[in-house]
Amino acid sequence: IRNVLVLFCAIMTEHKILFHSKSYNRLTEGCRALTALMFPFRYSHVYIPLLPAALVEVLSTPTPFIMGVHSSLKTDIAELMDVIVADLDGGAIMVPDGVSLPLLPEPLLSHSQEALSMVLQPELSCADHAFPPSNLRLTLRMTQPAMLDKEIRAIFMRMFAQLLQGYRSCLTIIRIHPRPIITFHKAAFLGERTLLDCDFTTRVLDCMFFTSFVCERGPPWRPCDVWDELYSSMSDQLRLEAQDPHKVLLHIQELAQQLYTNENPNPQPYVQKILKPPDGAFARIHQPPLPTINTGQVQAIIDEGLAKNNLNSRLQSLRPVQPRIVPIGLHISTIHDLRHIVSNSARRLEVLKNCINCIFENKISDARKTFPAVLRALKSKAARLALCTELAQHVLGNKAMLEHQQFDLVVRLMNCALQDDSAMDEHGVAAALLPLATAFCRKLCTGVIQFAYTCIQEHNVWQNQQFWEAAFYQDVQRDIKALYLPRVVDTSPSSRHSYNTMLSPVSPRENKEFPWKDRRSGFARAQEPSALEIAAEQMRVWPALDQDKGPAMWRSPKTQLGTASLSESSLATMKSNDITNDNVTIT
Repeated sequence: IRNVLVLFCAIMTEHKILFHSKSYNRLTEGCRALTALMFPFRYSHVYIPLLPAALVEVLSTPTPFIMGVHSSLKTDIAELMDVIVADLDGGAIMVPDGVSLPLLPEPLLSHSQEALSMVLQPELSCADHAFPPSNLRLTLRMTQPAMLDKEIRAIFMRMFAQLLQGYRSCLTIIRIHPRPIITFHKAAFLGERTLLDCDFTTRVLDCMFFTSFVCERGPPWRPCDVWDELYSSMSDQLRLEAQDPHKVLLHIQELAQQLYTNENPNPQPYVQKILKPPDGAFARIHQPPLPTINTGQVQAIIDEGLAKNNLNSRLQSLRPVQPRIVPIGLHISTIHDLRHIVSNSARRLEVLKNCINCIFENKISDARKTFPAVLRALKSKAARLALCTELAQHVLGNKAMLEHQQFDLVVRLMNCALQDDSAMDEHGVAAALLPLATAFCRKLCTGVIQFAYTCIQEHNVWQNQQFWEAAFYQDVQRDIKALYLPRVVDTSPSSRHSYNTMLSPVSPRENKEFPWKDRRSGFARAQEPSALEIAAEQMRVWPALDQDKGPAMWRSPKTQLGTASLSESSLATMKSNDITNDNVTIT
């Protein structure tokens, strides 16, 4: 079991894996079994179950692969320093010293080992009992190898459902029509799940097959399968299993039965039709000569049989799976709420709010009294996010002119918040401070204005290309919501008033002028439909639209994409220009 999990972690982190055995059939089955455990992912690298002896040099390729060679070539593969070698005949795995192979995070690794042990070695659970168990599960296990295979698949599917719990909350949609384009906010997922230090999860999110997974399963309106149902119900299953550990095996068996039914919808086993020789055929002394076969008659019989058993016609007669809204599952921000952790930061947030109010009321002496406590409070994520919210409330228009002392204190708060945050901006603090840094300014002399962004350029987050991409995609998604949200909300006067109160301004152009007004938490705007829900509704009604309305609908988001691109590129180049030029803006 341990060796299988090691190979599984190797394939999930895009390592080079080489099997060797004396049996070609075992090589093929081993390679295929390892890739089958990746579901719902698909292996997208080099896959050669049987590598010919003349092509052993292919093992020196720099790209990840899964290959199999005969055991007679063991001497030729002994010098490979970056390849994980698995001996299928002896059950041994050799991991080179120079290969860093991260394993599954705890407690997921130990839970997976326990689940595999319950399925593959059920006798261990009752080995110390004085009397044998009364059920016949142990004897039935030997007669159901097909169900055993499905239970192993179910364990690994549940493993992925736990590892990716809340991933749909981090999907960012940047285009709906004519084909949706969806990206994954890696930093937000790692930050909310507290997996920043997990090397395994970080590598999985960077893999090529995870990008394909997001493209295939990211759209919110599509046909769903067993994986989608498992992902949406995984949180409820874990809650029940925490109360009763015996339900773990029950849930595994239920999922395995569902997988078995999908592959074998007909309960009656298939019996192959094999013609038997006639009676007395073995008693003949002299076999008659084989008559000449009429090729035309044989071809006619073949065509008649193919017409009766046409696979394409059978597939067309089957009812296709209808698309529907993909269940979003548990929101990523509520996953840690299951641990019943109580935050004791209300007092510190109140001190932070009072300090900021004193700064903008120009009560500098009062603000300096609580300023050290505020700097200490910014060590927590909640305080940094609250700082962004409080600063945004003091911006009116596209510019906020401050006095020198006010400007210095605000810049110091921004620097402290960015200093305590990582370069990945997993909590969105840098993205929230970015538009505020272009709003707060002070007047140095006549015609010379200094903005706050000139004083916060030394942080590593601005050098991270993934941060700029994620910030740009978030702006595009916000503009898409502003574009489509008036079409999905109620058109009554009361709802229009509440909508204008919730999301102001509605126009994406106005939204670009006041970008900080929409950088609020999702909890504050929980009454609004999410971007994925809006996209699902638009994708649902898209086939029923007229041919003239369709291009007009996706032409408008295309314009928004260009507008957002210009705005984001100006923010990105603004930093590099100010590094080389003076840290002031002349108006």
